[in-house]
Amino acid sequence: MIVSVHFADIGVRSVRAALRECPRPDDVPGLRYAQTTFTGAIASGPPKLRPGRAGLMAAWDDDAALDRFLAEDPPARRLAGGWHVRLEPVRVSGSWSPLPVEIAPDAAMDDEDGPVVVLTLGQLRLRRALPFLRANSRAAGRAAADPSLVASVALARPPRFVGTFSLWQSVSAMRRYAYGAERPEHREVVREHQAKPFHHEAAFIRCRPYGAQGTLDGREPVAAATMAQHTP
Repeated sequence: MIVSVHFADIGVRSVRAALRECPRPDDVPGLRYAQTTFTGAIASGPPKLRPGRAGLMAAWDDDAALDRFLAEDPPARRLAGGWHVRLEPVRVSGSWSPLPVEIAPDAAMDDEDGPVVVLTLGQLRLRRALPFLRANSRAAGRAAADPSLVASVALARPPRFVGTFSLWQSVSAMRRYAYGAERPEHREVVREHQAKPFHHEAAFIRCRPYGAQGTLDGREPVAAATMAQHTP
């Protein structure tokens, strides 16, 4: 199983159409799961919506299934002018019932210190929306200020789906943000969720990025992450 994430600046009207055209596994060979989303910036304070940028997150049997989708399907053509990246899941925490995540026996080792993508997926408890936004704002602000964060996008599909995409220069940098004693904001959000969950279900998926195409905000983020690793 592989995962792909796609972002494209297509205009407000086209974003609405893209959300209506979410690919369905029954219609697309090799597709296991798909979610089209609004997007926003990961930053401190209230969520900052990017109304003209659409997102698509999908899971596939293999690269060949994704290749067919990119070559043949109208939703793929709508997003073709943006950026997409292929992801190999290497670790998952929590669960996501629409998509039982599979980790291949020969998946890249989690401690390999190359660029890493983290996906967070949540099915929001609406009564916990305000506490979630307050807690998430603290952690998001800290992440946005981290020089090792190369690219990040907030994801939402009202009323319940919320998520994030973040690309880090290295596994060690991501771990310092998530677990470091000098940066407690993320750990505090985790503790709040464990004490009184924000979501009906939630998953955190760590992935190895590969096969990126296009640009996001004027650059190709995976190449930028790799270059930053080798810059003194």
